[in-house]
Amino acid sequence: MMAGAQEQGLKLLGPGTGVSMYTIRVQMALRIKGLSYDYLPEDPWRKSELLLASNPVHKKLPVLIHAGRPVCESLIIVQYLDDAFAGNSTSILPTDPYSRAVARFWASYIDDKLTRPVLA
Repeated sequence: MMAGAQEQGLKLLGPGTGVSMYTIRVQMALRIKGLSYDYLPEDPWRKSELLLASNPVHKKLPVLIHAGRPVCESLIIVQYLDDAFAGNSTSILPTDPYSRAVARFWASYIDDKLTRPVLA
């Protein structure tokens, strides 16, 4: 059963227009964990004060805000959701440490080798 967004205090800052594979990655993780969230659309060209305060280093989307605390970067957000909501649904990443490391390697590889050349 999905916990309410208000109950969990989850907010996702993502683009207001267009498609972001990084935001979709986070939305998939939230769905797997059975979590509701409030989606806060952002204009990536006119960064809001909330985005700048939540991600002052990279100033990029997506950003997950949980109980008022921001978590940035899609892979880190997925890992955070898996850890913070370990009791919700199934685990996103394998529980075996080696298998978990392999999954992280391939996720990083996809971002570094496959996604960046397409976006460049």
